[in-house]
Amino acid sequence: MKKLFTAALGALTLLAGCNFLDRQPLGSIAPANFFTSADDAESSLTACYNALQGTGAYGQDLLMMGEMPSDNCTTTNGDVVALDKISWTPNTGQIYNVYRQAYAGVNRANVVLKYVPAVAMDTARRSQILGEARFIRALSYFNLVRAYGGVPLRLGPGESGASADINQARASADDVYGLVVADLQRAAIQMPRANPNRAGKNAAYALLARVQLTRRNWAAAQAAAQAFTGAALSSSFKALFPAENKGSESLFEIQYNGSTSGGNIVPDLVLPSPPATFSFPKFNVPTAELISFADTVNDRRWAYLGRTNAGRDHASYVDGGRGSGNDQGPFVYKWTSSPNFFNSPDNTYVLRYAEVLLTLAEAINEQGGPGGALAPLNQVRQRAGLPTLSAISPQAASKQALRVEIDRQRRLELAFEGERWFDLLRYARHTQADASATHPVTALTIINQQTGTPNVNYLVFPIPQGELNTNTLATQNPGY
Repeated sequence: MKKLFTAALGALTLLAGCNFLDRQPLGSIAPANFFTSADDAESSLTACYNALQGTGAYGQDLLMMGEMPSDNCTTTNGDVVALDKISWTPNTGQIYNVYRQAYAGVNRANVVLKYVPAVAMDTARRSQILGEARFIRALSYFNLVRAYGGVPLRLGPGESGASADINQARASADDVYGLVVADLQRAAIQMPRANPNRAGKNAAYALLARVQLTRRNWAAAQAAAQAFTGAALSSSFKALFPAENKGSESLFEIQYNGSTSGGNIVPDLVLPSPPATFSFPKFNVPTAELISFADTVNDRRWAYLGRTNAGRDHASYVDGGRGSGNDQGPFVYKWTSSPNFFNSPDNTYVLRYAEVLLTLAEAINEQGGPGGALAPLNQVRQRAGLPTLSAISPQAASKQALRVEIDRQRRLELAFEGERWFDLLRYARHTQADASATHPVTALTIINQQTGTPNVNYLVFPIPQGELNTNTLATQNPGY
């Protein structure tokens, strides 16, 4: 899973990675003569995980899409400034890359789901492989639907190049979410609880809880968030970074090994130089508003911890960088190892148990008010060194008061991990669905600040022009 591939897998990746934006020759290995052994099944699954490492996914652009438009981050780098200023178009590079890479993950998972059932191998392991493929397909489609709205539902590998494969209308968002939920429910049954370096049962439940929260299905989100065994918070927030499969809090990470064919480029994009290899305007620079929003005295996630080779360490960020100009700070500090010429060994979190606890608190609060929501919320607060809340605390005086506190803790806990913009999007939709449910900041707040109007069209990204050019049945989102 750390990008160590055989020649056969490389050829399979050409097959599994073909998608409807950029079709390529399939190479010399066809499904009929490749899927002949358990090793072939494992290699096909490795190709699925590899799709999540790409620069269009968690290797770069998905993280930028999830933070740069929000109040967490800014930049002066022209490569990503369109995300920062909410001036993106159907031709913006990140918009295309995220869409394309997600479909690579979908297609590779579809290859596994079509061909691995017929492979002669250990039946238990075969079931696990199919569960992991369903998890990756669900994650890929979830990232698509919450970013772009309804998208084409491709349920088989694109092998023929026929018009019917390429030209497919967009499904409704409800239908896409339906597939995501079904895949995760089945994956949770098929995958083991403990599955080192891979997706397991707890990862499926964590993602399902995130999906149901996005859909405002509060009871279902609560049920998924309570379906855990063996998960617990790390005793130290600081010790979670860099991500290295860190104990029971880590539910799913994107794996990197630091080699020239398997390194993570994100640290070089966000850290000052040194330790970054080069000095240039960085991506996802923490905003001054975020730093002032955080408690940099008492909150262990944001308080000063001492010097580091990147500057003054605050666990989530560093300030007082080692240089001038581009390297003065503040900078994201959740990837802390040597960038090593865009080949860092640092993993990237996708799912942590802290988020599950915050999801549980939110789901309980939205159903009946503070009550049982305080226990999971207090676990996150206590780990951060903050006092516990009780029924008489001002933050727990009402459902609305606790909603504001949960929003605050999600922002402070998960900053820079690729979720802030998607949280702000769902807050906006929450208020659209229920005018009594208000949030201090939503995506529409930021859209108004950046564009001069709270334009609801920006609550989804545009369908990439490359998809519209290739798929004659695809339609554009309103306003683009």
